[in-house]
Amino acid sequence: MTDADTKRRLAALALGAIGVVYGDIGTSPLYTLQTTLSHDGMKPTPESIYGVLSLIFWAQIIVVSLKYVVFIMRADNKGEGGIMALLALALRSVRGDARQRWLLAIIGIFGASLFYGDGVITPAISVLSAVEGVKVAAPNLEHWVVPITAVILFFLFALQRHGTERVGKLFGPVMVVWFIVIALLGANMVVRNPHVLWAINPYYGVKFFFTHGLQAFIALGGVVLALTGAEALYADMGHFGKRPIRLAWFSFVLPALVLNYFGQGALLLDHPEAIDSPFFKLTPAPLLLPMIGLATIATVIASQAVISGAFSMTREAMSLGYSMRMPVVHTSREMSGQIFVPWVNNFLLIMVLAAVLGFRSSDNLSAAYGIAVTGTMTITTILALIVARRQWHWSRLTVIVAGLFLLTIDFSFLGANLIKIEFGGWFPLVLGVGVFIVMTTWRRGRELVVREIKQSGLALQPFIENIAEHPPLRVPGTAVFLTANQAAVPHALLHNLKHNKVLHERNVLLTVEMLETPTADPGERIEITELGGDFYGLALRFGFAEDPNIPRALTICSKKGLPFDMMDTTFFLSRENIIADAKRPGMALWRDKLFAFMARNALPATAFFQIPGNRLIELGAQVEI
Repeated sequence: MTDADTKRRLAALALGAIGVVYGDIGTSPLYTLQTTLSHDGMKPTPESIYGVLSLIFWAQIIVVSLKYVVFIMRADNKGEGGIMALLALALRSVRGDARQRWLLAIIGIFGASLFYGDGVITPAISVLSAVEGVKVAAPNLEHWVVPITAVILFFLFALQRHGTERVGKLFGPVMVVWFIVIALLGANMVVRNPHVLWAINPYYGVKFFFTHGLQAFIALGGVVLALTGAEALYADMGHFGKRPIRLAWFSFVLPALVLNYFGQGALLLDHPEAIDSPFFKLTPAPLLLPMIGLATIATVIASQAVISGAFSMTREAMSLGYSMRMPVVHTSREMSGQIFVPWVNNFLLIMVLAAVLGFRSSDNLSAAYGIAVTGTMTITTILALIVARRQWHWSRLTVIVAGLFLLTIDFSFLGANLIKIEFGGWFPLVLGVGVFIVMTTWRRGRELVVREIKQSGLALQPFIENIAEHPPLRVPGTAVFLTANQAAVPHALLHNLKHNKVLHERNVLLTVEMLETPTADPGERIEITELGGDFYGLALRFGFAEDPNIPRALTICSKKGLPFDMMDTTFFLSRENIIADAKRPGMALWRDKLFAFMARNALPATAFFQIPGNRLIELGAQVEI
């Protein structure tokens, strides 16, 4: 590839990153300054305007530029990013310590749970803030803001099943237009009032704290809105790569955002009464309606990125064993990452509409937004510091200094938002705790089921020796028994032998392992063990970002000396019927019942592993937990 080709590819990826990665953070000027300078008794005085602008500028430099773009993006898991990929990377660094792995898993799962809160509030606050521009253009239409928002969001989620492949091609150009427009609007006002640029000096941010005290600390809860979407920089790294994302941020997105924020500040210095909608009042009256339309499209794009992120994270959580299996629909033949998860889509739609109808304005939602964002950011920092110490071998002093610096900022933002729990901050916390309970219950429930199966199973090797001494009737073909324990006889094999009185010519005990890496290396994908008596142990390994397709993987086994003819192969699976038993140790009875409910409604393992139904025999097995 020539240098010209490399540059063209880099430019194309950077353009795509602008459309997908920066939609959320790119639409934050719609509400950030308005929320920060009008809440909790704050007034748009020159001192507060300079102070808040300084805090926004340096928050984007430190948190987005230094923390995420420079530091966090180094922690890639074979090129993949996001909190679940980071959790898997951190777990690999403490592989031998069960207690530390448990603690890290709890922290990471809660961070992932908060991300779902982000996935609910981002579409609600983004689209609401854009449609609220109607109040500036036509104040008499204010009562239509919530219904219009609800309709837009309903159609947004209804279109998810059709995929984003075609729409995605428009994302980049539309967001480029968006950033150019907001930069020009801001620059126009900065030119008229250039002394607003003095706010770049951090002195004004420090002075703001000394002069406003607790009010300045509370204002951090609004400043953090300028950072929403920073997690997407890391989560979407696998789609675009580090270099295009960094190039787009430093050369295009950051300058556009700074110009718009400072343009709004310049407007407020001359017209503090514009605080009710400083973003739209930057726009000349003849262009107001087109700007409302562009803002609505931009917020839909921003929402699409978060929704797609929730789909991807759910698939990763299923593969890593933290979520029940759900149907996953691929919406693109070319890109495996473009997926649709119906259950998650319906859940998000219900919660988003509830948020819009309950809070009814972007101002009210802003209190709820901050906790989801800052909670995930704080957990991401903790996990990244563990990776830096354990895998990058940073010195203890370096990790402590970096941790104190970054976590002081994270906890400051988090603390400022915790104050607002009663005003709406409870919403993402309730969502997060609910998702956390579901994910941990599924994980623990599966561990208990596997434990019961292992304890009740017969030892495999003596069974094979007994079969050799007293051979049953053998029938042609290959039987594949899915099992979680290679050392025990699968229940399905025992049931088949007991009731049908036959055994296949060749019997394969298949275990599927999901790795803590996005993809499995070719050398670790397949492991075959000959057990004697035409019995074989087979382990198939998949990465958490892969779709576990067992029939396709079995076709590769011929290269390893174990060929499969799918027309002559039958799959046997024990389908567990979970019974909640209060007398057994493990989980509380209500969690046992919750797990049993999820197990009954989860996608069958056969469908998840893409085993053809006409080659499958399922046998029931009752398991008490």
